[in-house]
Amino acid sequence: MSGRLPASSPSLAPKPLPEPVVPPSESAPDKPAASLRRDNGLLGIGIMLLATVFLSAGDAAAKYLAASVPPLHIVWLRYFTSGLMLLAIVGIKGEWGALRTRRPGMHLLRGCGVIGSSMLFVSALKLLPIADATATSFVAPLFVTALSIPMLGERVGWRRWVATLVGLIGVLIVVRPGGAGFQLASLLPAVSAMCWAFSLIITRMMSGTESPLATVTYSTVFGALVMAALLPLHWVTPTWEIVWVGLFIGAVSTAGHWLVIAAFRYAGASLLAPFSYVQLFWASLFGFLLFATLPDIWTWVGAVVIAASGLYTAHRERIRARQVAG
Repeated sequence: MSGRLPASSPSLAPKPLPEPVVPPSESAPDKPAASLRRDNGLLGIGIMLLATVFLSAGDAAAKYLAASVPPLHIVWLRYFTSGLMLLAIVGIKGEWGALRTRRPGMHLLRGCGVIGSSMLFVSALKLLPIADATATSFVAPLFVTALSIPMLGERVGWRRWVATLVGLIGVLIVVRPGGAGFQLASLLPAVSAMCWAFSLIITRMMSGTESPLATVTYSTVFGALVMAALLPLHWVTPTWEIVWVGLFIGAVSTAGHWLVIAAFRYAGASLLAPFSYVQLFWASLFGFLLFATLPDIWTWVGAVVIAASGLYTAHRERIRARQVAG
């Protein structure tokens, strides 16, 4: 999956651990979140900023491979590498018992959402500048708001609906349908974000019975197996360059998500959310250095609108959480 940061959705933010493709909310060992939390805002921010570098580097490498390798192969290499890393960590720690599950069907549903998100985003990277794909994908928290109604039965107030509408306007500013440079591929990151939001909602539905480690592991292994089964449909004999770049994508993406998780151990979502959007800067920088492309002014304007709507949604979620707690 892409390196998108779901940090801007506080209701899904951690109980602090990973998945190469896990949102902060799904990460954490079996200990209660409170026992792992150590308040240190500056350290949390620093770790989050470092995470954006790793995740953007993974996206840049995926775009590099996408020029000659089908997205199917790239996503498989990503999951294969991440799965090996995750299983090695579980084995070293001897935490196989944490993989027990009572809801295998939900894990499969979540895995489908994550796989769909990964395939769509990598397909978008093949055709779009990294910065444009990254900016559009920031709309994921807004889809979480919309999907929480039919899937979780939540009530969404008019303020959050307005924020969602504003965020979608930001997406339109980025993709500019009807403009001279518009292509249907511009919509792929938004659909990818919708699939990601679906996986986050499923994660929330399982959170009461499934350990975060199980959620992360099953999604990763499921993704690797499904991609492996589909490889023969579009087979390309990999060169050593493809293998090494693919392993790099898996390694830096996994490391990036571990860093996101670590950041949430030191600071809350409300503090970290704004810094997750720094990923757009790194996406733009890597796009310029590696592919000689820079986002135009409208991409930046749209990204600011999307980020503002996401941050406001996070603000409303925090207020709602306080009201429920009170």
